[in-house]
Amino acid sequence: MAWIKTIGDDEAQGLLKQIFDQCRSRAGKVWNIIRLSSLRPKATKASLDVYMAVMFGESELSRAEREMLAVVVSKANGCHY
Repeated sequence: MAWIKTIGDDEAQGLLKQIFDQCRSRAGKVWNIIRLSSLRPKATKASLDVYMAVMFGESELSRAEREMLAVVVSKANGCHY
């Protein structure tokens, strides 16, 4: 099993703390997929910006359809979430 160093909630500062706080406000927690890039807060922010644009931006697909597609792709990739 691989171990990736991440920054914990109590260590987060500046931009990363803002990101963690926004994640908690939106989802009730900071998901591990977000923590994976915590050593590079600018990369974390860029990744979240893409996610938010894809999942919440203007689209012909409904929010439910986008979530269904995410589930199908995750299943096809063997990802548990």
